[in-house]
Amino acid sequence: MFDHKEIRKFTENVFMAIGCSEKDAKLSADVLISADLNGVDSHGVARLAGYVRLFDHGRLNPKPNIKIIHETPSTATVDGDKGLGLVVAPFAMNVAKEKAEKVGSGWVSVQNSNHFGVAGYHSSLALEKDMIGWAMTNAAPLVVPTFSKEKLLGTNPISVAIPANEQPAFLADFASTAVAYGKMEILQREGKPAPMGWVQDSHGKLTDNNNAVKEGGGLLPLGGDREHGSHKGYGLGSIVDIFSGVLSGANFGPWVPPFATAGFHGMAAEQVGKGTGHFLGAMRIDGFRPAADFKEHMDIWINRFRAAPAIDGEKVQIPGDQERNFRTERLKTGLPLNDKVVESLEELGKRFSISF
Repeated sequence: MFDHKEIRKFTENVFMAIGCSEKDAKLSADVLISADLNGVDSHGVARLAGYVRLFDHGRLNPKPNIKIIHETPSTATVDGDKGLGLVVAPFAMNVAKEKAEKVGSGWVSVQNSNHFGVAGYHSSLALEKDMIGWAMTNAAPLVVPTFSKEKLLGTNPISVAIPANEQPAFLADFASTAVAYGKMEILQREGKPAPMGWVQDSHGKLTDNNNAVKEGGGLLPLGGDREHGSHKGYGLGSIVDIFSGVLSGANFGPWVPPFATAGFHGMAAEQVGKGTGHFLGAMRIDGFRPAADFKEHMDIWINRFRAAPAIDGEKVQIPGDQERNFRTERLKTGLPLNDKVVESLEELGKRFSISF
């Protein structure tokens, strides 16, 4: 178990060691540590070495000139200048919020970025203005469309944050696949098999091999197989890819550059766009009805769902409850880091002469 404040400071120092400003380093560390505090271990400091790897490969600009390259009163396209997605996405969300304040909603597509961490962090930024927030991103091709043997999509997450009145916000954040690849990395570290329905092998057969993706197989869309609705996960992932990549001018489909897979999945020989793409949005509630009325009804919605009769030993939760429960506990007990994650952080510490 590690104190989150110490891990946060270490993470900030690593980002500054590769050339990030103190402001960007603090923001980037906040995105990662928030994921760990919320129990999303696959997207926390376990990913820190991956960002350094991007820098080593010349794919990450630690001091980007992030700018708007096209806009209307309610929309914009942002060029991230190869910066950390951890920094580029909040910039884009701020643009979306500013537009929403003026005209009711703001929608921003992003090109030329990198992996942006956990989507829920970025959608939640809209809550600061009492708005509904949207965040999605495309990612490296690890996912096979329904009936395909070829990996063409990323895990392509979607997140929506919705404010309530007395109740905490509704926060949905999920991959469009049966599982995020980071969960496969956790299984690899722990030496555990993958549950059936998560991945297929190079022949298109379901497997429990946690290294199947590295060995020519692929992650399965949400639903697993056609009989269990994989075409729906395939559809969701496609929507995210088009909004994030095709709409923004970023790469899409099999051309999206790798992040977590660096080391076994190289860059496509040709690129159709610039970097990784995101899509973010902010909606003013009073563009639809009085905000106070809406939030009171959100409380009713939340309380009614939580009151649903639950199966034995379980409790009905709303999206966001589990993460809040993890945060409450981990703020007290610390962050549980896997031994292999600790080893990677120790290696970074030695490389940059930063105490871990």
